[in-house]
Amino acid sequence: MSDTTRYITVAIHTYEKALSLRSLLESEGIVVELNNVNLEMPGFSSGVRVRIPETDLPLALRIIENRELFDTSDGEQSEHLALVPVDLTELSYKAARVAINLAKSQGARITFLYSYIDPYIAGNVHFTDNHTYEVGETGARKALGENARKLLDNFIERLRSEMKQGTLPAVKYSSSVVEGVPEDAIAEYSRAHRPYMIVMGTRGADRKNSEMIGSVTAEVLDQGRFTVLTVPAPVKESVSLQPSSILFFSNLEQDDILAIDALYRLFGATNAKVTIMHIPSKRRFSTSSADKALRRLSEYCEKNFTHYHFLSVPVSNNASERYFNELQKEHDFDLIVVPNRRRNAFSRLFNPDLAHKLLFNTDIPMLVIPV
Repeated sequence: MSDTTRYITVAIHTYEKALSLRSLLESEGIVVELNNVNLEMPGFSSGVRVRIPETDLPLALRIIENRELFDTSDGEQSEHLALVPVDLTELSYKAARVAINLAKSQGARITFLYSYIDPYIAGNVHFTDNHTYEVGETGARKALGENARKLLDNFIERLRSEMKQGTLPAVKYSSSVVEGVPEDAIAEYSRAHRPYMIVMGTRGADRKNSEMIGSVTAEVLDQGRFTVLTVPAPVKESVSLQPSSILFFSNLEQDDILAIDALYRLFGATNAKVTIMHIPSKRRFSTSSADKALRRLSEYCEKNFTHYHFLSVPVSNNASERYFNELQKEHDFDLIVVPNRRRNAFSRLFNPDLAHKLLFNTDIPMLVIPV
């Protein structure tokens, strides 16, 4: 120890608790001194001072205040779970940061899910008769799994470092590495653990259109019945946390109220303007009856969801992407909400209606709520 280093007392504990705290702080690279301890008979000590270098105080306080984050021992976990599937790209890193801020505000914990594909059984890699593998004997599959775990740990360590520095809030988290196709792994994990929300990064509008078929997010929406928040690449991380101008696509069904209630429970802590829009179908309501239904829905929500101000957009049979863009300029939406009914995947991808076109060609975060 340097003679010039100034040590300060960060806590006074019993001997056992002081040892536990010292172990925790030292695991994060902080030098720790224990004072006032009878090392021969520690049980007789009335109190143990845990002392650290003064320069390490900010980090030590963050660790102590968020001990559940840094303590790797098993403990009781919150059932309020947000799932964050990651592919280790910067896009999924942004989605993870958004999810962490949401989890902090909603008292939730996070599971980071990473899936990998085993080329030995995926069928994508073909070998000649002279080039075969005894998978069970070579340990190649085990190495794949270990490498996937290492990659995910490195990804999470970046986030954890931000939590230690205070640039991200500290939340409880866990991680899971599974073998399989990403969309199938996400759906299977969600069915088993029932997350209240899945947060997924999506590419910008300039790339979404060309990559719509095969989009993992679209596949998750088709397979599962879970609330999904998409985080487009260009969006600022703070935008989806406290939306102030929301566009709600109405189906003119009773389920709209259930979707708005779910939205309100997630983001109802702050005031927001909710614009309700309906894109008419040839088989459904006339324009006049749809307008009346939208007004009734808006009036009902205004009375029952007091932090929100609701207004409805007149129904137009000539609704187009240009019409949507004009609305966006007027209202500056920072969140799109879609009550989602499962549709045939081929209908969604190859014959998309206007709503789906808009969703795949916008850089606004989207909250999809199953109804």
